[in-house]
Amino acid sequence: MRKADLFASLVVFLVALPLCVGVAMASGVPAELGLVTGIVGGLVAGILPGSSLQVSGPAAGLTVLVYEAVQSYGVRALGVLVLAAGLVQLGLGVLRLGRWFRAVSVSVVQGMLAGIGLVLIAGQVYAMGDATAPASGLGKIAGLVSLPGAADPVALAIGGATVVVLLLWPRWRRGALVVPAPLLAVGLASAVTGVFELSVRRVEVRGLLDAVRLPSPSDVGRLTEVGVIGTVLAFALIASAESLFSAAAVDRLHRGPRTDYDRELIAQGAGNAVCGVLGALPMTAVIVRSAANVQAGARTKVSRVLHGVWLLLFTAVVPGVLGLIPVAALAGLLVHAGCKLVPVRELRPLWRAHRGELVVLTVTAVAIVAGNLFEGVLVGLALAVAKTAWEISHVHIETEDRGASGMVVRVVGNATFLRLPKLLDALEALPHDRDVRLELGGLRHVDHACAAALEGWAAGRDHEQVATSRSTT
Repeated sequence: MRKADLFASLVVFLVALPLCVGVAMASGVPAELGLVTGIVGGLVAGILPGSSLQVSGPAAGLTVLVYEAVQSYGVRALGVLVLAAGLVQLGLGVLRLGRWFRAVSVSVVQGMLAGIGLVLIAGQVYAMGDATAPASGLGKIAGLVSLPGAADPVALAIGGATVVVLLLWPRWRRGALVVPAPLLAVGLASAVTGVFELSVRRVEVRGLLDAVRLPSPSDVGRLTEVGVIGTVLAFALIASAESLFSAAAVDRLHRGPRTDYDRELIAQGAGNAVCGVLGALPMTAVIVRSAANVQAGARTKVSRVLHGVWLLLFTAVVPGVLGLIPVAALAGLLVHAGCKLVPVRELRPLWRAHRGELVVLTVTAVAIVAGNLFEGVLVGLALAVAKTAWEISHVHIETEDRGASGMVVRVVGNATFLRLPKLLDALEALPHDRDVRLELGGLRHVDHACAAALEGWAAGRDHEQVATSRSTT
């Protein structure tokens, strides 16, 4: 084992520890279940082939969906949901469908992450002040106006200080490499809370064995419910997309072996299946931990496996330390993570060069905030498909007047129903006292609606001679 991998595993462990706990708390489940998912991400997904350096565990990107599922079906049903999602991922990987996730519109993915980030920020701001958040995304945002009067100022100060440390500490690169910002921020908040005996809400510790719960036959029976099936598919598809996009990003950070997307999908599916059996949170590859792993000098998958070992030892030996952590500090950690999910830097370039993509991103994010994650993603995908169909449906009509021999009209491009009004307007504007030759050899595609319309237009010129020449692909 290389020293670089050992050092990197310790760095990733220190980054992962507060994130695992924070994601679990934000998801409405015991803190230990977040640690279980981190352990499985290291010991199961870490061993399997796929991406050599990316690290898996509970992710902020699924927090909103998990919270909604727990509220709808209860924490007891979480295990079977995650188990079924893992089996779906395994099936997709075996069928070699991993590469198809790269075909998803980037704007939809960015909009999905932005929507998740906004809902996460809005919800965790309440937790920073030890206040109760409204249930809906719009309710969370609307309630921010009255939050100052309902929040505990001490807790709010701890959460705000945590965010400040997360923003400032990484500027000292050497120090941030030795002590990761999340660990320092949460550690300082815990120390201040303990030394001054501040009366704020802390993480509740139940013990690992009490938190883990195997799915029962009655839980498995819930897989026949339509809503449960939709949640399973949402878990599987969103976790897969996030993991594979993370793998693509990690591949750009190092010069080692590239990711095999199908094998990585199988590894993620196996990990989620184990998480489901243990009743833990769903798992994805996490870019924050993966980037920390690469930057710490990791060379092989040993580092990500060892980080799971350190999480297991911590959970088994000193679980009581979790009870010292103020919830406000973890909320500040997730507010910071939620801000990173919103692609603020991408907005101006999109506005200048690809405004249609910006519309897709914005609509997807708003739909998630106003409704829920699954519906928002469906709206975004539908809009992206409609935008693409509109953009490729370019039809150019050329008219050549040959005097006494008549007119030649050439139609070039892709003739679909979206451009049918333009096509018919141009044809119907042709003079009725001239012979017309319609050439369709420049069409790369013509759908049934346009073909029928062209035939109808030709038939309508009964007393004129219309010749058509058509060659389409």
